[in-house]
Amino acid sequence: MPQPYSQDRKTDALTGLDQAATGQVVQPKPLSRPVLLTLCLSLILIWGSAFNFVGVGVDHISPFWLTAWRLVVGALFLTAYALLSGARFPALTDRRWVWYSGLGLTGAVVPFLLMAQGQKTVDSGLTAVIVGAMPLITILLAHFFTSEKLTLFKIVGFFIGFLGVAVLFLPDDFAVGLTGDWKAQLLILGAAFCYGGTTVAAKNAPITNAAVGAAIMMIAASVAGVGSALIVDPGGHVPNLTALIMILLLGFGATGIATILYLVFIERVGPSAMARLNYFPPVASVVFGVWFLHEPFTWKIALAFAIIILGVFVSRIRRTDPSAPQMDWPDPDQGRPRPPIPAVRPDRD
Repeated sequence: MPQPYSQDRKTDALTGLDQAATGQVVQPKPLSRPVLLTLCLSLILIWGSAFNFVGVGVDHISPFWLTAWRLVVGALFLTAYALLSGARFPALTDRRWVWYSGLGLTGAVVPFLLMAQGQKTVDSGLTAVIVGAMPLITILLAHFFTSEKLTLFKIVGFFIGFLGVAVLFLPDDFAVGLTGDWKAQLLILGAAFCYGGTTVAAKNAPITNAAVGAAIMMIAASVAGVGSALIVDPGGHVPNLTALIMILLLGFGATGIATILYLVFIERVGPSAMARLNYFPPVASVVFGVWFLHEPFTWKIALAFAIIILGVFVSRIRRTDPSAPQMDWPDPDQGRPRPPIPAVRPDRD
């Protein structure tokens, strides 16, 4: 049976949970506006640069092993961070192992493998457009599985945002051909469903220390990722220096630090806001490509960013009817506490 935490009263700096001795109800603390903006900017920059790191890495090592090694590095980093910060891992019989291991599989391993298989015949631009459907999938799933309900402005705003992503990644002649290799495209769409489902499921997961939850996710993902790579590409596991640098950047950044920030964002803000945020990393990736990889700058970059901003603005519009469902964009003076859930002590049965 779950028991309260020990007598040491401690507030987790990441989740803001009061780990009290009495087993009292804990609630997430609201984020101030500067902290919220820093969190959003950090996720955009880390996830945006990951596209570029992957693009360089796959030229030097198998995509399956790039994924596997970054998951291993991320798991080691997150486990060390959790332990050094004083967090306790739950007992293996605790249901949080099941929850967060599942999030690691659906949010990392499965979509990576689906996209790797699909991109054998589908180009990267079309892949980005298909994965860009993830925020739309997220708000649909959130409508049915969370308290965040659809509104007219949310629907319109998200479709506008998706159009911005499409403009950014479509070729100049707009010859996409979505009805071409539909089987491969379906695999990539499956990856987008995995990302959307993981975002919603993370909101419904049992409350736990963000570092511990992230570590459990990556431990499970790394085991599955290495196993998959051994089966698919048993001889391509040794990275050269360039691949090693990309693995470390991805492992510590997008797989490690960003995973903690991701869980904090989901807990404090919600999946619909995360869906809106996900429109910006592709734009950041293009900017990084222009600056650091000397990729050409096109009119589509500026146009896409303007459309995305418009979509976010529309999705934030509130209806005047007080009985209508309201948008969940965070108010810095008011948190969105989850239903009362007692703290759990992981070192007792």
